[in-house]
Amino acid sequence: MSTAILIGQPAPGSTLEGDLRSLGFDVRIATDAADVGSLLAVIPGDERVAVVDARFVGHVHALRLGLTDPRFDASAVPGAVSARPPARPALALAVRRTAEGAARGAVAVGSIADSVTAALEDHDVAVHRPELGSLVATVPADPQAGNEARQAVAAVDEEAIRLRSAVKSRDGFFTTFCISPYSRYIARWCARRGLTPNQVTTASLLTALIAAGCAATGTRGGFIAAGALLLFSFVLDCTDGQLARYSLQYSTLGAWLDATFDRAKEYAYYAGLALGAARGGDDVWALALGAMVLQTCRHVVDFSFNEANHDATANTSPTAALSDKLDSVGWTVWVRRMIVLPIGERWAMIAVLTAVTTPRITFYALLIGCAIAATYTTAGRVLRSLTRRARRTDRAALALADLADSGPLAEALARALKSAGRLLPPPVYAFVGSVLLVTVSALTDFGGPWPVVAALVYCVTSGIAVSRPLKGALDWLVPPFFRAAEYGTFLVLAANSGMNGALPAAFGLVAAVAYHHYDTVYRIRGDTGAPPHWLVRAIGGHEGRVLVVTVVAALLNNTDFTVALTALAVAVALVVLVESIRFWVSSGAPAVHDEGEPA
Repeated sequence: MSTAILIGQPAPGSTLEGDLRSLGFDVRIATDAADVGSLLAVIPGDERVAVVDARFVGHVHALRLGLTDPRFDASAVPGAVSARPPARPALALAVRRTAEGAARGAVAVGSIADSVTAALEDHDVAVHRPELGSLVATVPADPQAGNEARQAVAAVDEEAIRLRSAVKSRDGFFTTFCISPYSRYIARWCARRGLTPNQVTTASLLTALIAAGCAATGTRGGFIAAGALLLFSFVLDCTDGQLARYSLQYSTLGAWLDATFDRAKEYAYYAGLALGAARGGDDVWALALGAMVLQTCRHVVDFSFNEANHDATANTSPTAALSDKLDSVGWTVWVRRMIVLPIGERWAMIAVLTAVTTPRITFYALLIGCAIAATYTTAGRVLRSLTRRARRTDRAALALADLADSGPLAEALARALKSAGRLLPPPVYAFVGSVLLVTVSALTDFGGPWPVVAALVYCVTSGIAVSRPLKGALDWLVPPFFRAAEYGTFLVLAANSGMNGALPAAFGLVAAVAYHHYDTVYRIRGDTGAPPHWLVRAIGGHEGRVLVVTVVAALLNNTDFTVALTALAVAVALVVLVESIRFWVSSGAPAVHDEGEPA
């Protein structure tokens, strides 16, 4: 429940009180700042409170932006200010200071809300002021100004602005021109029927899982239905974010569901294609797992780079300057967004190829496209890192350490071999250990001791790589190298085993571990910290899992190796899912929403 305190009586014919009620506020009337303080004292501390001047004239959506956005503890537009429970004490203090000023004749009644906003900012409270554009929000000083403001309100199509702002500010070509022109209207339809973004997100997941089931039939009709359903799932995937922006229904849980369900949908679809191909006598599990490994490593590159530069100072780069210059040439913007194969282009390609070709061709195209995208994005990030002069912070170093996902073995080796970490940059150790591990596992016979030896060396190089804070120009490459090594080792060992069920088991294990890594990313993005240390220790860390799998491959026969992989996948999935769901349902983390490039 939320409460709006109106200062003064609205003018005859004013819809302000009704507008506030339509936004979910219980409206109370105050006569002056002192009265506001008295009302504020009796409103429960767990409620949002808004203070609004009765003479306010403006669009309802301007009030919605200024008073209801859950991402900000305090926000304001001219003539109105609101505070969530964390900012309530500061609001009470600001109201008291404003009342004291009013008693001395320093504050006029019509500007009390603005004076409260100023008092909040004077006490270092971050007050969000949304960009209103052509929306109107003002407290007229006289009747003539009031008439002009009302005319300005009537001249602007508020609903058109609201629909336009529901679309993500930066999106891919396919999403921008083929989905968003109509999905925004679906979002409005959902909002008017009381549906929430999380419900739409869940509907998108269910649709994608049905698509995966259709693909698993292995029939041409099933493939056509799968492609159509995958596209519809993507329409719903766009709709949930647009619904969140349209109705300001942001939440940390919603952002997490949106991100993790995207991965679950895509990887479940890969599995469905592989099952469908197997029904037709074509084994493409290695391609499906390779596509998942490549796509996940791409994301880790993005996450690590962004976290390394999240709050870097003196962040200048000739490469970034060139990118900004290219952005001024319209067609290059869309070409560059398409090269990275964002989710819209990627899912459209997968859907069309599923319907008209075979799973093998679909995976070949996906692997080639993702490889080109990964090369382009990673090269650009490396060039930016080498040419910019930036000072990385302790927060960035901690985020990269969390993304590294080091277990107890790597941590112990990091302490023991700390002096070795000064000899070479951390990415060198991570790269050498990763290449050695995957190469030896791929080129030696299954069941031999050499992958175990390579895994032991990998543990040592991994420990050295994280033995000092990751603040170097290219230290953000350490987590992606670890992910490529771990996932790649599972893939090549399963492929070398020659067992029919080994690759699906490895697919499940990589999916479970990747979920843990995505969960880590979104906890960091939500400023809630990494998963608890006991969880990382319980599932061994990346180096521990690699060592266990290589030892199991050396000691067990092919059949038992498949059973062991399956058991490990189930164990990891259960541990990380239970802890992740417990955390996101009960964390109470501040609401967030992603407005960046689509993944």
